[in-house]
Amino acid sequence: MCHASWRERQRHKSFQSIHEPDREEHHERGERGGCFMPRPGHHHEEGDRFEARSGFGVRRPLRFLAYKLDLNEKQITELARILDELKTERAQAEVDDRRALAEFSDAVAGEAFDSSKASSAGERRVQSAAKVRDTLINALKQIHALLSPEQRQRLAYLIRTGVLAV
Repeated sequence: MCHASWRERQRHKSFQSIHEPDREEHHERGERGGCFMPRPGHHHEEGDRFEARSGFGVRRPLRFLAYKLDLNEKQITELARILDELKTERAQAEVDDRRALAEFSDAVAGEAFDSSKASSAGERRVQSAAKVRDTLINALKQIHALLSPEQRQRLAYLIRTGVLAV
């Protein structure tokens, strides 16, 4: 079990022993009830499980930025839209990367190395990275226009210190 899963399970165990004492025996008997099989009345948000996959997600980074930058409702709504577009482009880049890997593996699987497939896979990766770069630059441009000068300074600080991955 990975450390993150263990910590999550321990946190749920301590919560559950206080609030649901009869549930404790289910864990000891090996019944599922952990992080991916929520108990009644216990729900994870999608953003909680997938938060670490990319720098800007939608749920947690949005809450974090709303708090740190002291955003108003209109700014939060617009930032959610911007982050959603960026998330969609990054997801497409992951799909493109899997396709490129399949093409690379096809290139080396045959009797002779297939240079055209390898070249196509490499080009797919370059194009995908360029699209993500362009989307990221556009997102940062839109975020810049959305924020006040003080909020921009706080955002720049978060990016510069590595608190916020871009």
